[in-house]
Amino acid sequence: MNKEKTIDEPPGLQLSLPITPAAPRRISPPLKVAVLANLKKNVPLRPDAPPDDAVEYDREETVEAILESLRLVGHKPFFLEADVTLLDTIRKTKPEFCFNISEGLRGDARESHVPAILEMLGVPYSGSRVLANAISLEKVIAKRIWRDRGLPTVPFQLFHDPEAPLRSSLRFPLFVKPVREGSGKGVSPTSIVQNEADMRREARRIVQDYHQPALVESFLPGREFTVGIIGNPPTGRRRANPDLYSSDGFHYFPVLEIDPNVGAGQGVYGSEAKLIVPGAEGSPVYTCPASISCNLKKEMYRLTKSAAIAIGAEDCGRVDLRLDSEGHPYLLEINTLPGVNPDVSDLCIMAKAEGMQYSILINEILNLAYDRYGLPLEEKAPVLALAAA
Repeated sequence: MNKEKTIDEPPGLQLSLPITPAAPRRISPPLKVAVLANLKKNVPLRPDAPPDDAVEYDREETVEAILESLRLVGHKPFFLEADVTLLDTIRKTKPEFCFNISEGLRGDARESHVPAILEMLGVPYSGSRVLANAISLEKVIAKRIWRDRGLPTVPFQLFHDPEAPLRSSLRFPLFVKPVREGSGKGVSPTSIVQNEADMRREARRIVQDYHQPALVESFLPGREFTVGIIGNPPTGRRRANPDLYSSDGFHYFPVLEIDPNVGAGQGVYGSEAKLIVPGAEGSPVYTCPASISCNLKKEMYRLTKSAAIAIGAEDCGRVDLRLDSEGHPYLLEINTLPGVNPDVSDLCIMAKAEGMQYSILINEILNLAYDRYGLPLEEKAPVLALAAA
């Protein structure tokens, strides 16, 4: 199969039009794979938890979709709840590999807890490792790293105390959100503030309701986008679908634009809007591929890759960006554990827009992790499609 021609690209980014495979493939022998997740129905919530406290946790249909995708290529997957029993269940079931989508139950680095357990036990797993997951959840640390790397991120201030002095570098309007949450938790139309009184009201709400500092940053008035990638720098070993990846080792999904001015978001892409199936009543307007210039697309791809590499993200990720009043993109945050619900998750929306089947996405994430660990490859060469999706 011949590759399509390479599109125009900025220095350092060799971006080719991908050839989307017709079926999922594997590079490993059939594996006993534990799918690790925190199901919404099983997550213990504190008595004073805010209404959206469980929004980031997974539904049973997401886990079932992953299990079925892995079965398609001959793996032997099973589910384990990533709760306080996980150390014991991993030892008991002895998986050869883990597919991790666990959000963690508590603490300021909860998304790194399951990777830490797996590292301690020596069990290979998909997705970013301990440190990258901790950094991505603590938004202010990620922003400081990006700022030190010269990547564009707006001025910000962390408020442990809602009454602390506001830095003179911050100008209204500002945006207020929890410093260590995902899935739009704690974000609502009142998060955009026009004066100091409203800013302190929102900061108090975050500190009181979410038991963590409030992140206050300059509000960008432009369009909002998210960019998904899968991949790692090349290892020199064969990949299941080599034509899917650019020469830098990454696959860039079509840019997704979100217009939260329509629907439940009331101008803000928060947890309520994120949970609505695209096209259903109250849903934001999703446009994928986004109607943007080639130069803007290439710049957002560059920033996405740079943001991921800067914090050590691996296998897959999603980066949120927004434009300023002059149309320049700025990094908002990175998600090293992007949602993979086949109906509502942004990464899956982008894959579907490209024509990539869900089972291919899931198996590519596992293949990338398997390759990264340098584990023995399936003896068959070339790798063949093992099942139609």
